[in-house]
Formats: sequence, structure tokens, C-alpha cells
Amino acid sequence: MIRRLLVANRGEIAQRVFATCRLIGIETVAVFSDADADSPHVAEADYAVHLPGNAPTATYLRGDLIIAAARRTGADAIHPGYGFLAENAAFAAAVADAGLTWVGPPAKVIAVMGSKVEAKAVVAEAGVPVLPSFADPDQVTEFPVLVKASAGGGGRGMRIVHDADSLAEAVASARREAAAAFGDGTVYVERYVERARHVEVQIFADAQGNVVPFGERECSIQRRHQKIIEETPSPVVTPAMREELCAAAVATVRAVGYVGAGTVEFLLTPSGEFFFLEMNTRLQVEHAITECVSGFDLVRLQLLVAEGATLPMAGPPPIRGHAIEVRICAEDPAFAWQPSTGTLHRFHVPDVSGRFRPLVQPGLRLDSGVRDGSVVGVHYDSMLAKLVAWAPSRHEAARLLAAALSRTEIHGVVTNRDLLVRVLRHPSFRSGGFDTGFLDRHPEVFAPLLSSVDAVRMSCLAAALAGAARRRATAPVLASLPSGWRNVVSAAQIVRYDGPAGPVEVGYRLDRSGELANWWVRAIDPDDYDLTGTGQPPVTDDHPPIAVVRADPDRVVLDVNGIRLSLDVNRVGDVSYVDSPEGSVALTALPRFPQPTPELEDGSLVAPLPGTVGRVLVDIGQRVRAGELLLTLEAMKLEHPVHAPSAGVVATLPVSAGRQVDTGTVLAVIAPPD
Repeated sequence: MIRRLLVANRGEIAQRVFATCRLIGIETVAVFSDADADSPHVAEADYAVHLPGNAPTATYLRGDLIIAAARRTGADAIHPGYGFLAENAAFAAAVADAGLTWVGPPAKVIAVMGSKVEAKAVVAEAGVPVLPSFADPDQVTEFPVLVKASAGGGGRGMRIVHDADSLAEAVASARREAAAAFGDGTVYVERYVERARHVEVQIFADAQGNVVPFGERECSIQRRHQKIIEETPSPVVTPAMREELCAAAVATVRAVGYVGAGTVEFLLTPSGEFFFLEMNTRLQVEHAITECVSGFDLVRLQLLVAEGATLPMAGPPPIRGHAIEVRICAEDPAFAWQPSTGTLHRFHVPDVSGRFRPLVQPGLRLDSGVRDGSVVGVHYDSMLAKLVAWAPSRHEAARLLAAALSRTEIHGVVTNRDLLVRVLRHPSFRSGGFDTGFLDRHPEVFAPLLSSVDAVRMSCLAAALAGAARRRATAPVLASLPSGWRNVVSAAQIVRYDGPAGPVEVGYRLDRSGELANWWVRAIDPDDYDLTGTGQPPVTDDHPPIAVVRADPDRVVLDVNGIRLSLDVNRVGDVSYVDSPEGSVALTALPRFPQPTPELEDGSLVAPLPGTVGRVLVDIGQRVRAGELLLTLEAMKLEHPVHAPSAGVVATLPVSAGRQVDTGTVLAVIAPPD
């Protein structure tokens, strides 16, 4: 029996394991790095141990430190979460050698399945269909192909290649990323199937030889080969196909003597064929949707199997309804999925039914590793939370999830929230007719949720009125007078914001009773900061008539043509976050008298986010072509390339490999070729 369990991971998955441990009476131990001391998972554990090290990303990969922490705290078992240690055979063996219970499959099985090349050979021997692949890139003669890392997962070390000229650089880049992420730069090349779907089967096996499949999950909505929306059951898998997929998954598991939780991943072609992709020897991020439709706590099953118990079911559990999960990530889909960092001032999802454990009735489940005030840095993965909707039907689950997401308040960092809502509401997604290329073929889902002109105007006006109310509430004298009150009607009040579509000007005038007499919102020249009031534009009729029902520092209620609209306003520093039923927008107040800022030299390339300079491929004075790779940045476990915007000469190169840079740091200056 396990008495005290250490989770060798951080964030959301650590909290998920702790939740089950509390239910069944197991004490918990958390580990944390220098960058994680204030993380919620640290506070939720019974005991917590700091892992020393100067590189927070690598700290969680130090198996020796993890085992030492278990010994210091008296833990008798280690759960690896779903981090990279979960698929590290050497770590699993070291845990067993230390006399601790390993909550996972045997080390020898991890070693076999951890190498995708070896795993494909094993399952092919068991009669499971596999795609043709090549360990030597020089053997590739037909395109397109997919370069894949042999170790690890999560889409890292993966590149699509459409022609022979691009293959060498893709292989080299994949090797670097795989080595940095998994400590193993081995890659191989596989045939790329276009318009394919990604389907996986959750399995469990115990030490007595029982193997139970828990049905399939559809994981085809992906960005950069990483899943962002998963659901179960798949909208295209028939009962007969499900039986075939589950049989192939069971054959895979039996071929290697697997024990514990695992996921067998398949590629499903448009013609209905399926091929083995890989096996993840751990719990998956998307395990929550399987818990919803099966009714089983998968973490509890992991712990039971680790203790030597027999699985409590004789066969596949029946599927109950439909579950869909989205991964809310700190990244900007409209700007090449650029990661976003900063302080998360507010994170609130309405009407959540439960957290970190199976739901007892249809509703919303939130598994989140962050809270209000959490700092989102560059050291770890960009995922903030998983939100799951479970309902009797797929249509109801998608509608519930989209509605909850649209009302979710996320302030402080840019996220993929709007894109997720648009995907869930897209006709192609609703019909089930999609594949892994969905995002490439539907650029319309990248538009912000708050896109109508009137909705943007309402948000800007609400921010201005809330700001005025805030100032009146703190006024030392005559605080009861309406904002901007004068004995004689004077110029309108004007405030300027930098919004998602550029700088805007909000003008409004209140009458003697405090009612809104007139108003406007218009785009402005970002270099025009004349707020003396002498250049007030005429008020036009291109906006709906509005009455102010209520204007408080944190909420504004407007009557728009007889329809009341409530907008919540959260002001943090110079930024007003406005949330409404239409969506949300962040508006940064522009100063009336801005300080002059130094202009960048023409041709300057600046860092789009904080990170570490990885490789520098050019020298000062070198001629470069348009689009040529100049250097790479490493942030949030990914490699971000920096390309030359045009042909020219490298005039300045102020950075070198290993240097830490902030957003806006000049990385290079490309002068014209002449």
C-alpha cells in the first residue's frame, strides 16, 4: 500500500494527482524549482521540496534530485505525471532500485516503446499496421514526409517536409529540438499522410495480464503537431472500427508485456485505414475526457495497479455521453503561435462543476495549474488549463464548452481562447468533417471573438466610463458631481487607448444629470497626441444611441436601443480589460504627453518574446537572402526561428548563443545589400 506519494512534475498534473490522493488517503509531496516556488501545486501538497539548479527547465529532469527528495520526505512511491520523466526508462529503473514504488510501466517496456523506431518494429511483428519509415534521411525518395523525434512527444522535434531541398535543414532542426527537450536527438522520417485524423486508444493493463481498452479519443485539431482540442468518442469512428482500433491497441500492449496506463496512437486515413503512430507510456493530458465518459478515475487506477491490484472491470466500460476538452494556452495564434508571458491578473471560468476529478453529472470540469496572480514565464509549457464539457450529446458538449469559454475572463497574457471558441462553433467542426489540417484550411478561426465594430466601440466606451467613475470615487472633493461637469457646457472628455486594432480615441459628454449626451469612438493617427480639446471632431450618427444605466469602476451597464449590455472592467495599471457577452478586449491607456522613445535603426530585428538565444548562424558583414535563417530563440521548450525579412548585409549582431534576451531586444540589423 502506498502511504506517501511524490509527484515528479509540476502545475496542473501535480494538482490532478494530489486530488485523487486526498480522496483515497495518500499523503502527497511536491517538488519545485526556483521559478515555481509560488505555484499552486506547491501549496496543495502535504510536503514540498525545493530542487536546486540554475536552469528551471532542466531541474524537473534531474532524476537524482527527485529520488533524493522522496527519501528526505519519507515518500514510498513516485508518480511521474506526464512530463518527460514519465517516459524515461533510466529514471523508472532508478526509482525501483531505490526501493520506491514506480507508478508507471516497467522500465524495460518504457525503453522499447520510448524509441518510436523500435516500437514500430515490435508492433509490426504483432500484426498492427504501420507506416513506412526511414532511419536514414538519404533513403527518402518520395514527398511529403514527416521528420519525427524518436524519443518524447508533444509535437517537439517534428517537421513536415515537402521537397528534398528542405529535408536536411528540417532533420537538423528536429534533432536540435529533440535533444534539448528529451536529451536524445535521434530522429527518423515517415511517410506523411495528408487529410489524416489523429485517433488514440486509452488502455490499462495490470500485472495479472488483464488488458482493458477505454475507447478512443479524437485529437485531430492540432497546431504545430500539438493537440489543442480532444474529444471522445470520435465523431467518425463506427462501432466496428472502434472494435478494430481497440484490438490493435490491446495487441500492442500484449506484445511488450505492458502494465499500467498507456495510450496507443493511430493515424486514420480518409479511406478508413489506420496505422500505428506511437505509444505513450504514461497518462495523457487529455485523460480527463475519458474519465468523464467512462466514470473511472484513471489516476486511482494507476495507483491500484502500482500497488499490485487487479483492474476492477472485466471489459471495456460503456461510453456515457460525449466529452470535449480544450487546452487554454498562453500564446497568440494570430502571430505564429508566439508564446505570451506576464502576470495572470485574472483567470476565471464561469459555472465550473468540478476540478481535477471525474464529474458525477454532465457539466464543466476545469484542471488548471494557474490562479489569479500567477506569473507565466518562459521556462515551461504554455498550457494554462484544460476545460472539459461533458454532455449527453456531442452537439450539447460543444455548445456548452464554447459558451463557457466565451465568458471566461483571462487578463494579463494573450491566449488562444478566441480561436478555441471559433473552432468549436465552426460548421466543419460541428459536422465532424475535419482532420489534422483543419487550422491550415480555415484561417477565419484566427479572427478575434470580439470582431463587430459596435461591440468594440461598446468596450472602448465602457473602459472610458469606468475610468471616469474610478476617478470620481477617489476624488478628494466634490466627488458627487458627474464626471467632467461644468457650469457651461464645454468640450467632450477624451481618452485614447491602444487596442487590438491600433490606437483609438473615445470622446463622450455627459449632460447635467450625468446622462450620456453624445459620444464617439474612432481610429486615430498613433503619432497624434493633441488632447488640448481644440480639435474636437463633430459628433456623427454612425453609432447606436446609448443610455448609461450604471457606470461603476468595475462594471458598466449600457442601454443600446432598448437592450441592456453589461460589461465588466478590470483596470490593472494602464490596461483596462473589458469582458462582455461578445468577448473581451485589452485596452492600454495612451499618455497625454508621451515620453520620446529612441527610434530603432532601419532593418532592426527585435526579440518577439523573452528567451535564450540558441544558435547564431550568421556573422557581421555576411550577405543574407530574404527568408534566410539568422538565429534561433528558445522559449517555452520550443525553438523559435528568426529569419531575414529581406535580402541584405548583417550590419550589427549584438547577441551570441546562450544570451538571455527580453522582448524588444535588438537581435540583428540587416542593412540594404548596396
